Amino acid sequence: MSTKRFFLFGIFVWCFTNNTVFAQSSYQLGALPTFNANYTLKNDWSVNGRLESRLLFQTGRSDGFINRDFNYQLTDFALLGAKKVGLKSRVAGGFLVRVEGNEIIFRLIQQYILVRKMSGIRFAHRIMTDQTFSKSEKPDFRLRYRLSTEFALNGESVDPGEFYIKVNNEYLNSVQDLTYDLEIRLVPLLGYSLNNRYKIEAGLDYRVNSFIRGNARHTYWMNFNFFIEI
Repeated sequence: MSTKRFFLFGIFVWCFTNNTVFAQSSYQLGALPTFNANYTLKNDWSVNGRLESRLLFQTGRSDGFINRDFNYQLTDFALLGAKKVGLKSRVAGGFLVRVEGNEIIFRLIQQYILVRKMSGIRFAHRIMTDQTFSKSEKPDFRLRYRLSTEFALNGESVDPGEFYIKVNNEYLNSVQDLTYDLEIRLVPLLGYSLNNRYKIEAGLDYRVNSFIRGNARHTYWMNFNFFIEI
């Protein structure tokens, strides 16, 4: 399946899940402020640190129930080390620590990234596995695939002082306590390159899961990303 067809398939699945299961669904509205720091090392190694918080503004159900109480949900800190294994690919591994209430959740992460450029559009394929462990729940094992497309609004590449568009489409397969679930994410973002070291992005992070069991949960996050190259 070509990259274009795969992306169109993701749009189709997103529309299908929204229209066929919304009668038995719930939703969440919130914000995801994220800070990313990248540091380049010798011999094609790099390190990425990410700090992300999850703020919930509103929840509701399709039966009309609405709760507008503000809720700070959690904070994630992730640290990944990566190494180039080809001209346009790299492997990475690391961990994530989640602080959620009084609980500490730990996640191991492994991923492979392949980047391609065609006609001024940057395509990044990411295959990722992770394993999440906590005291309150059974271990959660996930296999994820994400396609990212990025293109400049002016010219063939993103230069300092210019805007760009990025769209992420991701599929998360999860197995927890012998129960399978699929989550689909669609994240359109508007980015701006301040200079060679700083970038900012803002957009919508839409997620839908649990629709396989007929009780879909739709989540809409306002996504704010800040990137720095150290």
